[in-house]
Formats: sequence, C-alpha cells, structure tokens
Amino acid sequence: MDRVLRLFGLRYATAALVLVALAALYGAASLSRPGPRAGATGQGARVPVTSALAVCPGHEGGRLSVQSTPGTPAGTAPRGGPGRAEVTATGGGEPLGALVALGQGWSKDQDTAKDSFAVRADGALAAGLEAEQTTHWPKGRDRGLAATRCAAPGTDLWFVGPGPVAAERLELQLTNADAQPASVDVTALSGEGPLDTPDGRGTLVEPHTTRTVLLGESAEGLGDIVGTARDLALRVHATGGRVAASLRVRIGAGKGIDRVPVSPVPATSVIVPGVPSGEGARRLMVGVPGAEDARIRVQVITPSGSFAPHGQDILDAPAETVSAVDLENALSGKPAAVRLVSDRPIVAGFEARRGADVAYGTATAPFEQAVVADGRFAPALTLTAPAGAASVRITAIGGQGAGTPQDVAVPAGRTVETKIAAPRGGEKGFGAMITVKAGSGPVHAARTLSAGKGDGALFTVVPVVPAVSTVRLPAVGDSQTALLF
Repeated sequence: MDRVLRLFGLRYATAALVLVALAALYGAASLSRPGPRAGATGQGARVPVTSALAVCPGHEGGRLSVQSTPGTPAGTAPRGGPGRAEVTATGGGEPLGALVALGQGWSKDQDTAKDSFAVRADGALAAGLEAEQTTHWPKGRDRGLAATRCAAPGTDLWFVGPGPVAAERLELQLTNADAQPASVDVTALSGEGPLDTPDGRGTLVEPHTTRTVLLGESAEGLGDIVGTARDLALRVHATGGRVAASLRVRIGAGKGIDRVPVSPVPATSVIVPGVPSGEGARRLMVGVPGAEDARIRVQVITPSGSFAPHGQDILDAPAETVSAVDLENALSGKPAAVRLVSDRPIVAGFEARRGADVAYGTATAPFEQAVVADGRFAPALTLTAPAGAASVRITAIGGQGAGTPQDVAVPAGRTVETKIAAPRGGEKGFGAMITVKAGSGPVHAARTLSAGKGDGALFTVVPVVPAVSTVRLPAVGDSQTALLF
C-alpha cells in the first residue's frame, strides 16, 4: 500500500510541476508581448494592403492600362518603399511592363489574342492599384468599344446580362492565375426560372491558363437549355481553387460588343449607377437567386431628382428568375442611377444601346477614393449621391504629371454627368483619381468611354469601385488553448 501511495504522489507532483511551468511560460509571454498595434480595435486591426493581384481577360488584343495612386492615406503606408507592380502573361514569361513609383501609370497595346494577363503588385503600390483592358474595333464583325476592370480572382462571382436569344455569342472566360488547379460550377437563372442541368458543373481550369466557355454552345456552357434565355443571371462558383471570370458579349455582326461587369453578391439594397445619357434602349435586369419571390421598390435618380418610373414603382419578381424593366421612357435620354430596395437578396444590372453599340453596368458600393486607368475616348463620369449632397474631386494623372483638379458638386438625390479633362501630355492616355471630400454623403459612380457619333456611335461603361488601400484583420485574444493542446 505504501508503494501505491508513493506512486500516486509522484504522478500528482509531476503534473503539478508541469502546470507550474506552463503558468510561468504564459506569464512571461503576457509580460513580454508587444502593446496594441496602431489601428487596433476591439474588432481587429486595419492594416495597409501590401499585395495585390488583378487578372485581365486578354484574348482579343486591345490596350492594357495600369494606374497606381499618387499616395496612401495617412498612417497606412507600409514600410520598405513603394514596392513594384508587374504585368505578365498569365502563362508566364518576361514582364511586359512595370511600375516602380506611386502615381505612375503604364499602358501598352497588345498585338496578341492568345493569352490573359496578370498584374501583381507588392508594397505601397498594391494599395488602390487599378488595371483595365480596353478594345476598340471601328469595323468588322466585332465592331464596338469595350472596356473592363482587371479583377481579383474569387470563388463566387455573379453576372447579370443577356442570354443567347439577345446575343450572337457569349464567351465566359475563366482564368486561373494560381499554381493549383481550379474547379468551377456554372449555373444560371433566366426569365423562365433556374436552368437546372448537370452541365456546367466541375469545369476544370488548369494552373496559369484561361478556359473559354461558350454559353449555349457547349456542355460547360450549360448546353441547349440556355439557348432560349433572353436575360441571364450567371453564377460562377469555384468549388476548388479560385478564378477570375469575364463575360464577353457580341450582340451580332457589327452590332456591338462589350464585357459584362462582375456584380456584387446578392443584397437587399443595391444602387446601379452609370446609366448613360443619350438616345437608345435602357433596360434594368434583376435576378432573384433565392427560393422565395421578391418584392422590389424601384427608383431612378436623375439630374432633375429621384422618382419611381410610372407604373413600375414596385417589381414583383419571382424566385430564381431574372426580371427586366424598360427604362427608356422614364429616363428620356437622361443619365441616371437606379435604387432597388427588396425584401429578398437580389443582383442587378442594366443594358444600354447607343448608335451601333451596347454597354452593360451593375450595382456598386459607395466609395471614398477610386481610380480609373484608361482616359481615352472622351471619358465621362456619372456620379450619383443617393442620400446626401456630395463634393467630388477628379484629378487626371498621366502625360507630364497630374492635371488641374476638377471639383464637382452632386446635390442630394441627384445624378451628375461630367467629362474628365486630360492632363497636359495625356492625349495618348491617362488615368484619374476620384476622391469624395470629407462631410459628403455616399457616392456611386461609373465611367463612360465614347467614340463616333449618331448611328456610328460606340461606347462602353465601367463601374467605379472603391480603391482598396487597407484591410481589416480579425481581433486576436489571449488564450491558454495553444499552450495546453
């Protein structure tokens, strides 16, 4: 019995010594850890962006344009200098161009239609970096002006645009800029309901490649079932890895091309800015991804005020469908934004016709600072202040430096369309920084490029999105869990 008691005593003594050692270790760590980082809050810490990746769809030539911000917000600049941004073909090879200073821009016409492109940046240059791809075909089957933002890869992407009934060719380009393969499911909603089919599932995209999926013309493109759709809400969901996606539309031979912008995730309140001025059809398209019908309040915001289109103030949209609203008569050629408030999450976008071309827009988030990279083709901004009055400063960058800032007042509940003046020496291209002044209400915007007149007019619309200069890291709390397990 004495031996048993001594054995238990030894075991408990050993366990006690281990606990004492762990407590001492934890106490030393608590005393020696650094204090709270600048910018830390109970919800975590906001830190500067020091790495960025954007993918340009390529595969049709055109111009690549990259624009960095002239500086970073006070207190957010990372250490170690501005860093570097490089443009390369997604498939590899020598850099096509590079940026090494804040406020620097780069652009180059591409003579190849064989590859997509990646823009990678580190250091301070990664904060707010913007890249675009623009194509201008004044004649031929692909006649039109098209522009798109080079977007970061993601796992859940939405598009709201035309279906095969309204377009001669729909090319969904899936680019995998990573070193691991990606697997993608493509699904869609139409005006008649969900396009239920096993086609489009498990599409493989190899590392550093682009896969082009022809909607309605291949199994990966949902097969024959999509062939009767007039409008589509398209979802690209990566079940493994991540991809950048771009949807290229050709209405018909010589009748216009454009790229449909990526829509934000479904939400119950959205604002779709950038409906351009001028003659031609204007259509709003709204998708309801959920299994319940949506009741949606519709309001257009124009230079003369905000109002509900006559007889269209409420849209009762069936579940898992895309509904369209004709806005041509309501707008009468005025620039506008559309505000939608729904009892169910929705995605939304617009289609605009002008002359011999077509353009597409989508919902956006409000921004405090934004950058556009290509300032050719008579650039204009459509600015909307849905809630409170706003003052916006536009500064063109390029050529021989920054141009004279343009200050634009946007009254509350109004839309203002304004041209972007080129800086000295910027005739061949320039970028622009757009800043919402302190004390302003929220602002939503899109940029329009235009070429030609009358029946030969070509144009394109690109949403203006917030420049991402900081990210929030989650809060980290003290815990003994890592020591004990």
